[in-house]
Amino acid sequence: MALGFVVLLTVLAVCIGLLGTCAICLDRTALKRTAADYDRRLAEISPYLGVAGLFFLAKRATHGHSLRISRALDWDLTAEIYALEGEFVAVLQDVVPHTVTLEFFSAMYMFGFPFLLVTGPILYFLLPSQRHLKELLLAYVFNYLIGSLCYTLFIVYGPRNHLSSVDGLMYSFYPQTQEVTAAVSANTNVFPSLHTSLAVVVMLFAWRSREAYPRWFQIASFVTTCVVFSTMYLGIHWLIDVIAGILLAVGSVIAAERIVTRAEGAAGSVPPDEDAIASDASD
Repeated sequence: MALGFVVLLTVLAVCIGLLGTCAICLDRTALKRTAADYDRRLAEISPYLGVAGLFFLAKRATHGHSLRISRALDWDLTAEIYALEGEFVAVLQDVVPHTVTLEFFSAMYMFGFPFLLVTGPILYFLLPSQRHLKELLLAYVFNYLIGSLCYTLFIVYGPRNHLSSVDGLMYSFYPQTQEVTAAVSANTNVFPSLHTSLAVVVMLFAWRSREAYPRWFQIASFVTTCVVFSTMYLGIHWLIDVIAGILLAVGSVIAAERIVTRAEGAAGSVPPDEDAIASDASD
């Protein structure tokens, strides 16, 4: 019952956030253009949707096998990560007052993250060019592919499971949320932080599309910052997990950009408001 309630609450929160963002970022012209051009856009992105869909179905089907392989390998890196990082997360929890922040960052972790993942693709489908959406879908696939590989090869327990000085704040105060996270992830799926990597991916695309959606860049930057911070503040991820997630995000965006450029046949197909990561880095 608790699982169904939390899922329903998550869907409701994401829908409210999506509608609010669309109201802030879009005008009626964009909606009319999309309605008139819906079939062409859907046909253009269908190969990328197909690749993403097949990958996530395969990932779901092999989830149990991955857990068994991980247990058989038993490569536990938790102690090594703690040796490098120490008590950073414990200190972070000590200096941040729980009474005024716990509910906010719990909401960001549970609702802000799926809001980013859903809102980005919808906004990019509403652009005349589907270039951003194609790259974003591939970046999602790369994140989950590499993340799943790491989760299979390495066992890493988060700070809340490894240190008595770290409290699993969200799960302690809102235990019903643990049913949702347990349904989609094992408690050893820690390195790298996919909450971090996927949120940063969305923020990078929001930055690249800032001319088309300046307000979306502001919204995505704020929510991403809160999501990344919440992963450590709530005792779920180590700082090293977050750093690895950021590196994964940047690498997946660059890889997705290059693959789409090669598949589309020309860098000239990039719309004028869509700067490449490599080009921006060299400015």
